[in-house]
Amino acid sequence: MDFGFSEEDEAFRGEARAWLEAARGGGVSDRRAWERRLGAAGWIGLGWDEGGYGNRTATLIQQVLWAEEYARAGVPARSGHIGEKLLAPTLIAHGSEEQKRRFLPAVARGEELWCQGYSEPGAGSDLAGVSTRAERAGDGTYRVTGQKIWTSLAHEADWCFVLARTEEGSRRHHGLSFLLVPMDQPGRVEVRPIRQMTGTSEFNEVFFDGARARVEHVVGGEGNGWRVAMSLLGFERGVSTLAQQIGFEQELGLVVRAAVDSGAVADPVVRERLVRQWAELRVMRWNALRTLGGSGEPGAPSVAKLLWGRWHRRLGELAMEVRGARAAVGPEDWSAGAPYVLDPLQQLFLFSRADTIYGGSDEVQRTIIAERVLGLPREPKGVV
Repeated sequence: MDFGFSEEDEAFRGEARAWLEAARGGGVSDRRAWERRLGAAGWIGLGWDEGGYGNRTATLIQQVLWAEEYARAGVPARSGHIGEKLLAPTLIAHGSEEQKRRFLPAVARGEELWCQGYSEPGAGSDLAGVSTRAERAGDGTYRVTGQKIWTSLAHEADWCFVLARTEEGSRRHHGLSFLLVPMDQPGRVEVRPIRQMTGTSEFNEVFFDGARARVEHVVGGEGNGWRVAMSLLGFERGVSTLAQQIGFEQELGLVVRAAVDSGAVADPVVRERLVRQWAELRVMRWNALRTLGGSGEPGAPSVAKLLWGRWHRRLGELAMEVRGARAAVGPEDWSAGAPYVLDPLQQLFLFSRADTIYGGSDEVQRTIIAERVLGLPREPKGVV
């Protein structure tokens, strides 16, 4: 296959790179202001051609180029990507015209931020086990009660799309609905940050205590939540995977430099592992480009998740090994009572421990491949 880019695509890349360099040079105040700045310049909603809800038009390849240049530019991490990359394509596919007109322009302008209310303490990778309830009230709303966990950026979000049970007594994937719930409901929505091993708190617990969601904000119709939720998970992979790989490439560069500085690169086993990481990353990129090109291969997202999750964990382990004992201590000026500080490679190691769990654990991905791609029989329930 030809993995090159056309002159038109390279011109688009140049425009994106020039804007990002200028924007970075102009300074960035805060993440929410940065989202509005992206929206005003037309960089949110690339490729939302249907209905004119997004900004500029862009081919799939140009969306890839924008994502790659963004990852390279050293600009702030996105706060609006959940609304742009997950909610928006789901609304375009399943939402009503009123829902599209209400929510998509606000996402494209960078004015409303979203979080995802899927996982629960008793239903992580087994999404069909959610127990959050949404009961119809007499005032044209649902009352949502339950708990969600590992909710990324919930502490910044204005809205949450929530998978909840709207049919009493329903089980598994039956009786679920996909609701759009405003987060600004004091006393009804509580967000508690979860402190991670890295010392940061990107994830949160979210408690709904009779939170209101309007009836017209059910996407895809009541009882069709499983179908909508599965459609959304399909959007979770794709263009963002290629941008993620730019970050992986930068981290690999840090590990190589650390191996040179520590002298570990003199070990032929270490050199072989570094080269293997480099080669596997190239293969992952080519595979991602191939599947984005419309191959439509079933199970491709699960295969990609298995590949990059394991790859990134191995990179984190290698980052610690090439530095030796020095990797286990903090910065030289770290003293008692000082804030918890990690350097980038320590952050990489600790965060990558979760790569084979979040976004669908390795066990779930293998089950998808086995049952839906290879056609193997389903494992009997209750068998250990």
